[in-house]
Amino acid sequence: MKKLMYIVSSAVFLMACESRTYEEISDKTPVAELVTYNKDVKPIIDANCISCHSSTGSASFLSLTNYNQVKNNIDNIINRISRPTGDPLKMPQGGSLSPSQITIITKWKADGLSEN
Repeated sequence: MKKLMYIVSSAVFLMACESRTYEEISDKTPVAELVTYNKDVKPIIDANCISCHSSTGSASFLSLTNYNQVKNNIDNIINRISRPTGDPLKMPQGGSLSPSQITIITKWKADGLSEN
């Protein structure tokens, strides 16, 4: 009985630890096929990021208008879109990507950052 209580309390403790893993930021719906930039990621970036992250946007210092720019900044992008609501560094500002959009972007990185 003591062993069972130890296991249960350990599991509760570990689940309470703050940790942002792929599983936590995704919607748990597996994306079966290979994620590519042009087919999957670019539409998300265009719809949610380009208004600020372009040469004429308020965040023009970090342009995300093409494959190489997005690929070279993927770790920062994932970090920013994965932050909890209320975090001042969360992107996009004033909103949030859906869990499925975050899953697509994180899987794109896991799949090797394919362009086509």
